[in-house]
Amino acid sequence: MNTHKPKIAMLVSGGVDSAVSLALLKDQGADVTAFYLKIWLEDELAFLGNCPWEDDLNYAQQVCSQLGVELKVVSLQREYWDNVVAYTIAQAKAGRTPNPDILCNQMIKFGCFYDKAGQGFDYIATGHYAQVKMENGKAVLMRSPDPIKDQTYFLSHLSQEQLQKAMFPIGHLLKSQVKHIAATKGLAPAERKESFGICFLGKISFNEFLRHHLGDKPGNFVEFETGKIMGQHKGYWYHTIGQRKGIGLHGGPWYVLSKDIEKNIVYISCQYHDENKKRDTFSVADCHWISGTAPEMANLLVKLRHGPALAQCTLNLSSETDGIVHLTENDQGIAPGQFAVFYDDQICLGSGVMGL
Repeated sequence: MNTHKPKIAMLVSGGVDSAVSLALLKDQGADVTAFYLKIWLEDELAFLGNCPWEDDLNYAQQVCSQLGVELKVVSLQREYWDNVVAYTIAQAKAGRTPNPDILCNQMIKFGCFYDKAGQGFDYIATGHYAQVKMENGKAVLMRSPDPIKDQTYFLSHLSQEQLQKAMFPIGHLLKSQVKHIAATKGLAPAERKESFGICFLGKISFNEFLRHHLGDKPGNFVEFETGKIMGQHKGYWYHTIGQRKGIGLHGGPWYVLSKDIEKNIVYISCQYHDENKKRDTFSVADCHWISGTAPEMANLLVKLRHGPALAQCTLNLSSETDGIVHLTENDQGIAPGQFAVFYDDQICLGSGVMGL
């Protein structure tokens, strides 16, 4: 009889989702060890002032103490800078809209962590809202039943090897159920306010982060239709296509339509939604397919950003990794550099980087 009990490395963040995930594993009698990933470099901490991870680690320690689980802190500071932060800065400087959360999961949580501290474990568990099932010897990434919290978007670049070692203990639950479990068990983060935004910034705004690394570069806001200078911006990297908030000009609402990186011009328009401004086609490159092969069907669903919205599309591939996407309806903002994540109903197939 096989009595092997899988060893599970549970990544805890100090939030309610990973806390409940850890509690559920304990309830199941799992052989689990908790890990907190320290990712901030010292110069980043100086910029931030108060260490953004101190509160997180404190909550993680409280939960592990409550549940009687060993907690280890793993430093991945240099790995995080090299694989996620440097990428984010370079993409922004190139005028693109980066998505560091996708890289964080692929390169850090299910990548560098396993290489550095997780090789004695059978599974890496996180508090993501997603599900994994095995079909014909392959791992399939499935959407969460909670459409608002579903996080398959951020997991869409995981490899087969990574996904086969991934475990999402709350992936079958709604957020409301998770919060109820946390309250019932009296877990420390039960009433903690949920954080939003980019994974490694915490309470720091993305613009503050960019200003620290890239500074300001004043340029012109130009009306797309007339070529008239309408005002000044502080740097094209602070703006993304489809953006409305934060432009700060009278006579709007103004939307960012496009950017000229060489001339440092941000083109804006009050007629962003006009019929002649088609926003239903874009290129996709560097596609990663979770199954290992590109989908055979052309008609798919796609997410252009994290959230519940799914659009119908046609994907025409010129190779395994490159192609053109046609949406059935215009989208608010097709931003080069962001990821398009493709679905076949409930199955997340993979993702690629959006271009013009």
